[in-house]
Amino acid sequence: MTVTIDGGLFVVFEGGDGAGKSTQVRELAGWLAERDVPHVVTREPGGTEAGQKMRTILLDPATGHLAPRAEALLYIADKAQHVDEVVRPALGAGQVVVCDRYTDSLLAYQGAGRALAVDEVDTISRWGTHNLRPHLTVLLDVDPAVAVHTKDEQDRLEAAGVEFHQRVREGFLGLAAADPDHYLVLPAREPREWIARQVRARVADLLGLELRGCGGTMAPP
Repeated sequence: MTVTIDGGLFVVFEGGDGAGKSTQVRELAGWLAERDVPHVVTREPGGTEAGQKMRTILLDPATGHLAPRAEALLYIADKAQHVDEVVRPALGAGQVVVCDRYTDSLLAYQGAGRALAVDEVDTISRWGTHNLRPHLTVLLDVDPAVAVHTKDEQDRLEAAGVEFHQRVREGFLGLAAADPDHYLVLPAREPREWIARQVRARVADLLGLELRGCGGTMAPP
């Protein structure tokens, strides 16, 4: 029996580079599919055709230096198009939208990381996204020194340096601490299945589903 959701459900995965967001997006999408929950899997930047072009500009090392404000505005443009073309229509159709990154990445990377005024970035971001906020943000927390810093091939943002990524991490944790009811903060280096169970439990609660046979929340192993 297909689950119907009045107004849809918006779930976002956030965290530093190398935190395992893509893996957990796939885990949640698979679980939703098994239960016939209508859903859309997407990402930022690059969840639309126009957004993919912006993603290339933003992440390709060949782009070189971008002024922090120009970088932030490109990310906001990607989000504006993505919300209008993908996210809002899916929510309006009663679907679960599972998104790899959203506005918190902008506030953490371009706000905290690039040392722009976070309140100013937030104001423009809210305007660009019609003030659309996730119902749940899953923050996968990891020390950049054991994640992005160890990657052999890095994109333009990944190569920004460990101090930059430490500021990004602190930015993410600060956002979660300011609004704990809308966040699920999990240690990204715990086992994949344990993390997936925590996410499923929280999403099932939001959907009003029982967690038969898939485990609930528990302390890390």
